[in-house]
Amino acid sequence: MSIRTFLKLVEIQTKIASVFPFLIGLLFVWLRYGRFNIVNTMIFFAAMLLFDLTTTAINNFMDYLKATSDTYRKERNVIGQENIPTTLVLTLIIVMLVLASGLGIWLTVRTDLFVLVIGALCFAIGIFYTFGPIPLSRMPLGEVFSGFTMGFGIIFLAVYINAYDQGIVHLGFNGATLQFEANLIYLLEILLISLPSVLTIANLMLANNICDLEEDISNYRFTLPYYIGKGAAMKLFNSLYVLSFVAIIAAVSLQIVPAVVLISLISFYPVLKHVQIFNKKQIKQETFVVSVKNLVIVNGALVMSFLLALFI
Repeated sequence: MSIRTFLKLVEIQTKIASVFPFLIGLLFVWLRYGRFNIVNTMIFFAAMLLFDLTTTAINNFMDYLKATSDTYRKERNVIGQENIPTTLVLTLIIVMLVLASGLGIWLTVRTDLFVLVIGALCFAIGIFYTFGPIPLSRMPLGEVFSGFTMGFGIIFLAVYINAYDQGIVHLGFNGATLQFEANLIYLLEILLISLPSVLTIANLMLANNICDLEEDISNYRFTLPYYIGKGAAMKLFNSLYVLSFVAIIAAVSLQIVPAVVLISLISFYPVLKHVQIFNKKQIKQETFVVSVKNLVIVNGALVMSFLLALFI
């Protein structure tokens, strides 16, 4: 398999959806706790990226196996397009999964057991998103699981592996007793900061499902737009962007982040223009890209505002 084919299989262009939450978590922990552990951060980034590549490969692999149309299998799926042997794809998935798991265990040794618990939960959601008899992506849960796993999960872990000793959460043994403690205020702060990522990533999946509604039904994928209707799905799509900006304002109002972070609200105008384009036409090849652009704009503006807060 060539490098170009591999990058196409893992859809390398979509990995920006992981990188932005990683950067937001990293900058937030620096702002809030003044902590940065370069070794833990590098291990986590490698594990996160490898697992993201793995889940995308699993997604393409399962779509190929479960496709009800030969045309879809050969023309719409990268495995069919590139004529990649399924045994090679399966081998790649196993190797990447083992490497990501090994890095996760190493990170657990360097921090505490809670990293293993959260990491295992994210791994399970990622794997069963498209794998198994009833994948999460074929249910009206895809937006919820993708948004929280990538949005909140990555940001939380980026914060935690750098500040695991700051009382956010602790899971460990005291003699023969397993103890769990959590500071709910700290957790709610991280949740609020992560909402723009959670909601824009969820909208990425929602826009995809809206555009693919008819094709998904023919392939027995009954996603959220199927259950709530296309009209309600469009209203939800619009509302999630509004909530993203409300979360930013709330984080500043509660003094979780400095007031300079409000500068990220300048992203509202381009996001609004893109939303209006998608509201007029929901065609995968033409307008799905607006959800990708909005994810980059909202999260990119947040990253830039965090950087400003750190250096002014």
